[in-house]
Amino acid sequence: MKWEGHRESDNLEDARGGGGGRGGLPMLGGRGIGIGGIVIALLASWAFGINPLTLLGALDGSTVQTDGQQQPPAPTHPQDAPARFVSVVLADTEDVWSKLFQAGGKTYQAPKLRLFEGREPTACGMGQAAMGPFYCPGDSKVYIDLSFYQTLRERLGAPGDFAQAYVIAHEVGHHVQHLLGITQKVEAARRRQSEEAANATSVRVELQADCFAGVWAHHSQQSKGWLEAGDVDEALNAAAQIGDDTLQRNAGRAVVPESFTHGTSEQRQRWFKRGMAQGDLRDCDTFSARQI
Repeated sequence: MKWEGHRESDNLEDARGGGGGRGGLPMLGGRGIGIGGIVIALLASWAFGINPLTLLGALDGSTVQTDGQQQPPAPTHPQDAPARFVSVVLADTEDVWSKLFQAGGKTYQAPKLRLFEGREPTACGMGQAAMGPFYCPGDSKVYIDLSFYQTLRERLGAPGDFAQAYVIAHEVGHHVQHLLGITQKVEAARRRQSEEAANATSVRVELQADCFAGVWAHHSQQSKGWLEAGDVDEALNAAAQIGDDTLQRNAGRAVVPESFTHGTSEQRQRWFKRGMAQGDLRDCDTFSARQI
């Protein structure tokens, strides 16, 4: 992926080395989530997605609170290559989605992307590196601890810069869902659903974010031509490695479809490819699809 020399984003916040959040366990509706709740949340979302604390709060009908204070961001545009890469990809998502929203008669409001280490207070609760990258609709920010990319490469078997770009594009896809009002409708529906039905709804949310990532990839390549041989395969491999079935199987657990929250490896690959094929948002309606 030929990313060097391209525009960097003005929406990158670098909170690394700033001490992160303070305080004990996140609170849910005035109660400590506890280790069991945290483990469930991390298992449900560590392949990246919407902040699991947001989902727990939405399902419970409560508000997630933290006792940490948001740290002021360090100056943006850090000089280290990993952060510059994130900034360049984020800038390109801004370019692509601004044009797509404009074509639809809307104005795109770009999210902030905050780099952190370890723990970070968010509007959705205390974020932790173990959650993987996540999006918080409460403050319209994407949160990434860059150590996740080492996990992606070494533990999940998904190396490559375009695999990393796919992660960012997926999170920005959640932001697009938020701007289009999809997130709000989904959370309202989840409150009325059983756990199994809510999980199935979550799968459609995540697959749509994968499809939106594919839409970005289509238009990004058209405008910049920066993808090289093997780059798309890197993204597809990453999608495969973080499928619910593959994660459960690799963890030595039985594959339980009713517990899926992100979709199978095959589904994640297929919806990414579907978005990338034509770059048309209308191809990403996972909620109307009879079979996902």
